Amino acid sequence: MRINRQRAADLGVRVQDIAQALNLLVGGDQITTFDVGEDQYDVTLRAAERSRSTVAGIERMTVASSKRGIVSIGDVVNIAPTTGPSSIERLNRQRQVTISANVAPGASQATLVAAIQQAAADMNLPSDYVAEPAGQSVQLAETGTAFLTAIVLSFIFMYIVLAAQFESFVHPITILLTLPLAVPFGILSLFVFGQTVNLFAGLGLLLLFGIVKKNAILQIDHTNGLRATGMPRYEAILQANRDRLRPILMTTIALVAGMLPLVISSGAGSAGNRSIGVLVVGGQSLCLLLTLLAVPVFYSLFDDLEGWTFWSRLGARRRRLTTALAHPVGESVNTRVAEDHAE
Repeated sequence: MRINRQRAADLGVRVQDIAQALNLLVGGDQITTFDVGEDQYDVTLRAAERSRSTVAGIERMTVASSKRGIVSIGDVVNIAPTTGPSSIERLNRQRQVTISANVAPGASQATLVAAIQQAAADMNLPSDYVAEPAGQSVQLAETGTAFLTAIVLSFIFMYIVLAAQFESFVHPITILLTLPLAVPFGILSLFVFGQTVNLFAGLGLLLLFGIVKKNAILQIDHTNGLRATGMPRYEAILQANRDRLRPILMTTIALVAGMLPLVISSGAGSAGNRSIGVLVVGGQSLCLLLTLLAVPVFYSLFDDLEGWTFWSRLGARRRRLTTALAHPVGESVNTRVAEDHAE
């Protein structure tokens, strides 16, 4: 609709009045509300369907005039059929067109975003056109980076805490080696149950890390306790596995039973809950064998590694530091000299 400004000025019709009339009669405007019991309804004023759905109907609408009282909109507006956007969206003062879609069951959002970006690149758009992800797609990329950072930091903090608890630089590595091996089991569980790798699956992976690490700590701590009593390493490993089998089975069964409601849920938000439940249930069930079989093997291999020169020197320095903090300065110096001669 193009306003004939010269004609409107001759008839005493303001452009603002034309815009307001069209906005009210064609677009509609909320003028009041009314209550029915506890419900409240909006009252919208708008022209009848037959009067606003055709060009002839719109031309018969009227607008106020300072010279003639009212005039028909058709006298001051030229109407021509054409196409255009129903609304104009802008981002950073640039026009944008947003394409929204839902991810089909079993599909990966990251894969779809990559495919869309590749399709946009193949279109060879002009230099002033840019195709970029927005909304959840951007959040997915940012979340992936933050999640990898969280995993790396969690490994560092876990190593520091375990090294302080076991007073060893090697045993924490034995425990943490079980965590990367738990990742394939968790991902395999997602694929078996038709779930996708998403943020909720990442949260479930962190939970799986905690449980797998806890089982390894039970075995290694009990093994060290048995060896401290004088039991040979091989017998201590076997005895620790027998003694800790029941607690490990109890915690695994309790965790799987607690996650089953998330797996079978079907209400609002069940998609995210199901990803967490499936990864933890499947991953922990498969990691049970990993804990019982791989941890003793890793313990034996890295216990041999602890006897190497590099690790023995680190252990000697740690013992000297502990002795220096626990005894007077003179006695600490004598102890250090004695240890140096022993080395």
